[in-house]
Amino acid sequence: MRRLVFAVAMLCGIGLVAAPAATAATSNKADAAAGWLARQMVDGERFEADFGGQKFPDQGLTIDAIFAFAAAGVSDTNAGKAITWLAKPEITTGYVGGGTEAYAGAHAKLLLAAQVRGKNPASFGGVDLKAGLLSLLTPSGRFSDRSEFGDYSNAFSQSLALLALDRTPAGAPASAVTFLAGTQCADGGFPLNFGEATCTSDVDSTAVAVQALRATGDAVNAGEGTSWLVTKQHANGGFGVGANAPNSNSTGLAAEALAGHRPAAAVKAREFLRSVQTGCAGAVADRGAIAYDATGLNPATAPRATAQAILGLARVPLSELHGGGRPQAPVLACP
Repeated sequence: MRRLVFAVAMLCGIGLVAAPAATAATSNKADAAAGWLARQMVDGERFEADFGGQKFPDQGLTIDAIFAFAAAGVSDTNAGKAITWLAKPEITTGYVGGGTEAYAGAHAKLLLAAQVRGKNPASFGGVDLKAGLLSLLTPSGRFSDRSEFGDYSNAFSQSLALLALDRTPAGAPASAVTFLAGTQCADGGFPLNFGEATCTSDVDSTAVAVQALRATGDAVNAGEGTSWLVTKQHANGGFGVGANAPNSNSTGLAAEALAGHRPAAAVKAREFLRSVQTGCAGAVADRGAIAYDATGLNPATAPRATAQAILGLARVPLSELHGGGRPQAPVLACP
């Protein structure tokens, strides 16, 4: 994906597992995509990154799948297995950091996943995720990494932190909300990276930022960001990175942010996502999968593209994701 995952896990290696014994056929495109995604998980529980033939845990993509399953309301058995895997101490600390290392984006994303699955974030994999995230809040209101490798926190880190903390009794810190709003570019969009000489709005960052600002009560800046998003929609309904052609990752995030606020644009975005989804004419094993772009299905990029596309197809904002959907991983109903 482009950027709901952080530098800890950027590439994915996919292992195939057999489909569950009990499957359900569906004509719903989001459900079919979620079923396909579940069947790509290693041991039905996780994704892995492949670096030069060596496999590593991909916690970021696994969390993306949990969000996708919650949005579609299916594949709940796999979501349960995934959160159990993420709660293994070595998997948790390998993602959020241990010792002197602590990563803001990973803390925020895993905290939100634990909340979506109804787990106790105060004791998750031996880590208090909320306390760990709040320990990374700086006086400026920015959530920053504590790492000898540098600070890679960005708009995703900040937005996910707001979304996760907004679910807690104390809510998101006001300084953190103000900080995110203050990063807005003059054109209304939001940049990926903070503090750069030129503020350059980014589709993916804006899509998550407006969701975070809406959830925390800043409707004005969220509305301006939403208006900017609409100006970046291509004629075919898709959204891309900068001047590049539309892709499913950006379009999925944008469609999720637009749903319920700019319905016409959201409908066009979903049409693009369906146009790059493998249907009944495709190979049985590929049905339901969503390609990264119009060039066709690539096994290396399809899981992340599918996970983020589901968010747009299902039209459930990140602030409203909750687990507990139907247990099966559905298959696309075909004649």
